Amino acid sequence: MIALLDTSEDLLVCREQLGCKVEQLLTPLTRFQRQNKRAKFAIDNGAFAGFKPGEFKGLLLREKDAIEHCRFVAVPDVVGSARRTLEVFEHWKYKLGTWPLALVAQDGQEDLDIPWSLIAAIFIGGSTKFKLSNHAGDIIKAARAIGKWVHVGRVNTPGRFEYFEELGADSIDGTGLSQYTHMREDIWKGYNQPNLLTDLAPDAAESSVLSAGTLSTAVIAAEITAASGTAESA
Repeated sequence: MIALLDTSEDLLVCREQLGCKVEQLLTPLTRFQRQNKRAKFAIDNGAFAGFKPGEFKGLLLREKDAIEHCRFVAVPDVVGSARRTLEVFEHWKYKLGTWPLALVAQDGQEDLDIPWSLIAAIFIGGSTKFKLSNHAGDIIKAARAIGKWVHVGRVNTPGRFEYFEELGADSIDGTGLSQYTHMREDIWKGYNQPNLLTDLAPDAAESSVLSAGTLSTAVIAAEITAASGTAESA
């Protein structure tokens, strides 16, 4: 799974800290320059912080000559509302020319059609409850079956990273991962902390691995419980 970072920090250093492949996420909020002109990247629309059409279009204009390196552009969305997001998608889809489009899935998307033939990627956004729901998981499975890129926003913890990796997401992003070394290193530690499995008898080792495999599910279940009744979105 690839971590897409909206950062001015050296991506090679970030890759070492995370322990996974890293590519750049461009946004109209920071407008960082691409560090590697031949590397793949993606573009977000900045809607969570407040969508600004002029700045979004300006970023696309700036990067128009690199369109062949772009994995996806997140089409403008309405945070928390799948129905309104689909209406905005209809408005923007032809304005974005040949850029590879990503629909941002928001709360309620499970009851609405996804324009699969028009998009290159699905971007799992929405509230915490939606993002971690079976509905979002089913959308990820559908995208994988169709052959679309799967990206998940606001993934900043080892539990979420492992959870979406197991679901088959192709890429993730998170403000924390973009900004803070310790949050990147926490992901690395989740994969590389020393354990005692090699010292256990085969049966005990297998049992321990099975138990460890349920860790991310338990973490996510706790997050869902904590998020119930809140309005947290991304």
